[in-house]
Amino acid sequence: MKPASETKETWKEFLERKQIRFTVQTYFIDALGAMAFGLFASLLIGTIFATLGEKSGVGLFNTISGYAKSATGAALGVSIAYALHAPQLVLFSAATVGIAGNELGGPVGALVATIVATELGKLVSKETRVDILVTPGVTIIFGVLVAQFAGPGVSRFMTLFGNMVKTATEMQPFFMGILVSALIGIALTLPISSAAICIMLGLDGIAGGAATAGCCAQMIGFAVLSFRENKWGGLLAQGLGTSMLQMGNIVKNPRIWIAPTLASMVTGPVSTVVFRLENIPTGSGMGTCGLVGPIGIYTAMPEGGGRMWLGILLVCFLLPALLTLAFGEVLRKIGWIRENDLKLDL
Repeated sequence: MKPASETKETWKEFLERKQIRFTVQTYFIDALGAMAFGLFASLLIGTIFATLGEKSGVGLFNTISGYAKSATGAALGVSIAYALHAPQLVLFSAATVGIAGNELGGPVGALVATIVATELGKLVSKETRVDILVTPGVTIIFGVLVAQFAGPGVSRFMTLFGNMVKTATEMQPFFMGILVSALIGIALTLPISSAAICIMLGLDGIAGGAATAGCCAQMIGFAVLSFRENKWGGLLAQGLGTSMLQMGNIVKNPRIWIAPTLASMVTGPVSTVVFRLENIPTGSGMGTCGLVGPIGIYTAMPEGGGRMWLGILLVCFLLPALLTLAFGEVLRKIGWIRENDLKLDL
């Protein structure tokens, strides 16, 4: 018989068994990335349907939009809990936590409340004979408490920070156009969520337009830059999907990131100074993914007319393609981008 000291489970082993890992990857990449899917499946798609309903006059689109938007909190809770490998009862209970967090603290409130609630729920999951009561009870109680105490403060901070960015962009549209476009575009390609960041900050107006310019530069830029390696499949996957597909190649050769990033630093101020394109928070960080970014500009500027459409065409599509190709050609000639550096396994 083994001594008690050898059979007793350590705290580290217990956390590992519960799949609780206190890492940046878990909370700032996995959870935030899943949060973007929750937003897309509710608030973002609801916004698209609202625009379709408004412009087409089809009442069904407005009805769908209302239901989709009302599910935002629940979708956030479930998506975040799913990313944290929550057991079934914790996962289902996270819907309630997400609703409370989103109501009291916006998307960031939902993120914080759901992370805490999910991890605590995982701790007690299947540890008692009344798991059907204990697990959802612990998950929901602590989730709602965190939402009540932390949500309003988190929401005020994000609103304040977002307003600072928007005010700075209005005051210095050229320099802030460069900064916002480059940073949000980089966030879009990184394994985090630019969409979630823009929604959490409430990034709209011309700051939202600059963010859209940066995202489009990354997506369209990588799509055309890698066309010789990835052909039409890569063009569509990156141009209408995500430039995040290139992260593996960026790790191998970070210099392939230079061309689309430089393009974003040009298209950003073109958006803020020349066309003064605006966007809504739900579209600012999406770029050309599903054409959500351009649709968001149209939603924010319904009376924009020909100037707006020209701005969308140039900032979201033509300039990113042409500039990235030009910068990329220089990088290829000096050997910073080599053959198959941008190859994807599609």
